[in-house]
Amino acid sequence: MTTPHPLLLLPGLLCDETLWRDQIAALADAARCQVADLTLDAGLDGMALRALANAPPRFALAGLSMGGYVALEIMRRAPERVTHLALFDTSARPDTEEQARRRRGLMALTRSGQFKGVTPRLLPSLLHPAHLDGPLGRAVRDMAERVGREAFLRQQQAILQRPDSRPLLPGIAVPTLVAVGEQDILTPPELAEEMAAAIPGARLARIPQAGHLPSMEQPEAVNALLRAWLAERA
Repeated sequence: MTTPHPLLLLPGLLCDETLWRDQIAALADAARCQVADLTLDAGLDGMALRALANAPPRFALAGLSMGGYVALEIMRRAPERVTHLALFDTSARPDTEEQARRRRGLMALTRSGQFKGVTPRLLPSLLHPAHLDGPLGRAVRDMAERVGREAFLRQQQAILQRPDSRPLLPGIAVPTLVAVGEQDILTPPELAEEMAAAIPGARLARIPQAGHLPSMEQPEAVNALLRAWLAERA
């Protein structure tokens, strides 16, 4: 019987372990899952160091969106501890000036007492149109409320300060999966294509009928991708 592989899962902005709930359940025979807490630090370095301090000596690593930024920071700091890397709906690029301006604007609104988490107005930027109504939309809004105002500010500060990780990519030497929702408008497929092209031997997967959160929108497809990825020889 195969021993489950340690798997460290990194959530995105305003997300918690619910982001990975379907993978934790479906991969229990193949992976010993642990979800890092990315709500406590205002820098990617702090997030990465905290995750590393609580992780097994060696582990597979999967991050979505902001979690992908933290995954790349871990690869920068402790690549010898990572056996496999999966990057979902993320980017190796820093913010553009326009993205940074919008991010600072959201932070200013939040500090003035106008934190609204993920509202129905923002859901179309996260989810495929088919998933906006019903339990999935409510689950995304509930995650944001649990993460809350102060953690949101810390996370946005960390994202603003992230480095350009593109120079790191050619040196990644573990089995790597780069996946993206076909309809992701926040980190569109061309950013995934850029990363996959730069990482030696990386596999690129575009997930149909999914936006920015395919682990929740298309869990069976993501489960299959992760199972095959974990089975690759490190």
